[in-house]
Amino acid sequence: MKVPAHLSRRSLLVGMPLFLAGCGMGPGGFFDGGNYGSFEDNGVVVPALDLTVIDRDKLRTQVAWSGHERPGNIIVNIPERHLYLVLDGGRALRYTVGVGRAEALNFRGSATIGRKEKWPHWTPTPNMIAHIPRYRPYAGGMAGGIDNPLGARALYLYRGGTDTYFRLHGTTEPETIGSAVSSGCIRLFNHDIVDLYNRVPLGTTVTVLQG
Repeated sequence: MKVPAHLSRRSLLVGMPLFLAGCGMGPGGFFDGGNYGSFEDNGVVVPALDLTVIDRDKLRTQVAWSGHERPGNIIVNIPERHLYLVLDGGRALRYTVGVGRAEALNFRGSATIGRKEKWPHWTPTPNMIAHIPRYRPYAGGMAGGIDNPLGARALYLYRGGTDTYFRLHGTTEPETIGSAVSSGCIRLFNHDIVDLYNRVPLGTTVTVLQG
């Protein structure tokens, strides 16, 4: 998770407006790049990914799955930088994720999605503010929008009815996907978090693997 776009590097998002398409597969087994075009969402325009810069290996795709998890479950593999949504028939949707240098390493095991938000509000934790002073102006929170570090969607993980403060969310910096940088939990391209948000209901089981 990073500071708002006007304080960071948002130079990788370009392209002609296209509505977010369905889940068609493109050449080589990857999802068609058209799925990463510009689209309007609740009055906010999400820019297209620049697929001449973003590695196509990072785009969501369907892969074989040999685990024992039930269809509909989510598996986050931290060392691998991938999130898997288990499908029927030994298949899974694979999304590339970015992780925080510390926060993502402090959570492991299973939880459930207890809350889902569109264009979520963001408030940095006191610990984040103490370690990253530039977050101090946002101690009172920041409204949802294209510059918000949580991006277009957030899925909040709960255990025993209690918020774990661990989230799956979007990003303002797509270039960080696939890496471990700054603060934050598990972030996806805005296009991917919208796709995942639309596929999974409240109560979905999420298992985080640390290796």
